[in-house]
Amino acid sequence: MQTVIIEAPAKINLTLDVKGKRSDGYHELETVMHQVNLFDRVTLEPRSSGIEMATNSSSIPLGQENLAYKAALMVLQEYQPGAGVKIFIEKNIPVGAGLAGGSTDAAAVLAGINHLYDCRFSRQQLLKMAAAIGSDVAFCMSGQYYQPRPGELVSRGTTAIARGRGELLESLPTRIIPYILIVKPDFELSTVQVYSELDLKAVEQFPDTRSFLQVWNKGDIINISVYMANVLESVSIRKKPEIGIIKSRLMEMGALNALMSGSGPSVFAIFPDNETASKAYQAFKKEYREVYLLSSYKRGDKNGS
Repeated sequence: MQTVIIEAPAKINLTLDVKGKRSDGYHELETVMHQVNLFDRVTLEPRSSGIEMATNSSSIPLGQENLAYKAALMVLQEYQPGAGVKIFIEKNIPVGAGLAGGSTDAAAVLAGINHLYDCRFSRQQLLKMAAAIGSDVAFCMSGQYYQPRPGELVSRGTTAIARGRGELLESLPTRIIPYILIVKPDFELSTVQVYSELDLKAVEQFPDTRSFLQVWNKGDIINISVYMANVLESVSIRKKPEIGIIKSRLMEMGALNALMSGSGPSVFAIFPDNETASKAYQAFKKEYREVYLLSSYKRGDKNGS
């Protein structure tokens, strides 16, 4: 096989709760993550040795600070030290946005190299590698990749509740949210800094995760929206009030609810219908470069499963 192309979908956090600080320096999380129909394309080609990276984006590094590079290094060392790969990332997910763009690329590289070289690592082995690379990589890896045609690898799409530092995953039933609008303001936020400034005593709204899971299991999209909450907003909106303004405007435009994803600064909203969502999209597109009208990410094989 000469190349393999992998779709790497973004995620949003439908809930995000922080239970406290861990002894290892990370935070104890409880978050529901959901993949959406915005994705990078990662192309892998075999090389006799070394890792070569290229991209269409000037915003991402091409060395060992890139999670995709780390993923390639890890899986190749496990498979055959000295083996190489050429990686091209077609970047469509906004960078530094709270949408797991770097993590999903890393997951794609793990799955892709396993496929490219027929490494035969088990799903559990790949998930273990993913968790070692970054907190969101294991979730992005959990979507069960399949091959729709030769040379392509696609995640089926997934929703899961993640605990620990994000590596303890419990898959949730498949649900399709048809009208999701994402607005990424023209700045970035440091995840490390946001977490370091989190004061749980100052949080006004914590997620009711139990109630959220009950309505998720019922497929009740309206009440899924009701129970969305993210404790990191208490930090990010204080640092960047524009995030709160975007949330309020989305609600005024008819969103069922709007929430910051991850540590921000992206804000997503769930809308009741395409017409209302499209009007909001057109309004925000006049002001922001990175605005996306999406649905949940769901792929099936050729038999429709």
